[in-house]
Amino acid sequence: MRVEIVYYACYQKILWRLRDNQLYAKFSKCDFWLQEIGFLGHVVSAQGIQVDPTKIEAVMDWKTPTNATEIRSFLGLAGYYRRFIEGFTKLAKPMTKLTGKNVRFEWTEDCEKSFMELKKRLTTVPILALPRPGVPYDVYTDASR
Repeated sequence: MRVEIVYYACYQKILWRLRDNQLYAKFSKCDFWLQEIGFLGHVVSAQGIQVDPTKIEAVMDWKTPTNATEIRSFLGLAGYYRRFIEGFTKLAKPMTKLTGKNVRFEWTEDCEKSFMELKKRLTTVPILALPRPGVPYDVYTDASR
C-alpha cells in the first residue's frame, strides 16, 4: 500500500510539472517507468530503436503479390522502413515497374528475388543505437533534404 502512495505522489509531481509548463496530460492515459515503448512502428528501449516485432511478423507472412495493388501495398509498408535498407530503390525497382499505368502484370524471377530480398532485409533490421551524451559521433545527411 505504501509503495502505491509513493508512486502516486511521483505521478502527481510529473503531471504538476507538465501543467506548470502549460502542458497537459490525463493521468489515466499515462504510463510511467516502462522498459520499452512502441512509437510509430518502432520499439524504443534502453538498448536502442528497433522495428516493431508485429511489423516484422506481418512482413514475414506476406504472400507473393498477384497484382499491382498488392505490390503497392507491400511497397507502402516497406517504404516506411526504407531508410534502414541500403539501396532500397534499386532493390524495389523490378516490382515498382509493375505498378505503372498500362503495364501488364508479369511476375518475373527478378521480381521474386526483389520481393524475397526486401522481406529478408525488413525482418533482419539491426537495432539502431541512440546517441550517448558526451560521446562524439558523426552525422551524415542527404543534402537534398
